[in-house]
Amino acid sequence: MASSPNGAGDEAFDQFLTDRGHDVERAGWEYDHNKKQCPECSGLHDSAATSCTVCGWDPRK
Repeated sequence: MASSPNGAGDEAFDQFLTDRGHDVERAGWEYDHNKKQCPECSGLHDSAATSCTVCGWDPRK
């Protein structure tokens, strides 16, 4: 099953996953002291970073 590229039906899909014990929250930056930390690879970045330069993770995707 694939979700719609334009976001239509995301609520139903999220509910389907939640009902089966999956976490559906969007991942965001973690923080380590005064740096942003990538939740995927744990790479550290300045506070102005918008994507991870180590693994390419982007919180907007």
